[in-house]
Amino acid sequence: MTNLLIVSNVLLWVAFLGVTVVMLGLMRQVGLLHERSSPMGAMITDHGPDIGDKAPELDLKDFAGRAVKIGGPSADGRQTLLMFTAPTCPVCDKLFPIIKSIARAEKISVVMISDGAPEEHRRFLDSHDLGEIRYVVSAEAGMAFQVGKIPYGVLLDPQGVIRAKGLTNTREHLESLLEADKTGFASLQQYIASRKKAA
Repeated sequence: MTNLLIVSNVLLWVAFLGVTVVMLGLMRQVGLLHERSSPMGAMITDHGPDIGDKAPELDLKDFAGRAVKIGGPSADGRQTLLMFTAPTCPVCDKLFPIIKSIARAEKISVVMISDGAPEEHRRFLDSHDLGEIRYVVSAEAGMAFQVGKIPYGVLLDPQGVIRAKGLTNTREHLESLLEADKTGFASLQQYIASRKKAA
């Protein structure tokens, strides 16, 4: 009986040490994975006008019928964030309060550009307070910037030059557009790559 207890105790210790070794190995792998996977900003697509290009100039009207100019020097001397969205896009709906918050905090102009049936836009606008954000329904703008997926953001400087662009599914993606402009890099990924080269 005593021999059985000793054997079972030894086996338990062997099993415990085995689990400990496996756990240490997993912790090491998670650490390596965390180190290799840097935070990702807005994903840039290779379509449409490039970063550093002048944005296409468009004279449009917002949903209320007021004139909205896209591209070229901005009248108020501020940066402009073009947000390509859709009234039926659930991610866009969740991003809307974040867009408003960032616009206020960063003192930038925001133009939401959408497409679709008029009744869908009316429903969206009835359930959201736009504040100073302009809401434009234009397939032409989407084609000019060659936007294939939404939500998609394009940041223009006061002269109408594209400073950053990309898919913006989260607050971090939106903020990465502004950070890319502040750091002088086209994207967060480019900034991280330059840091790795310098190290």
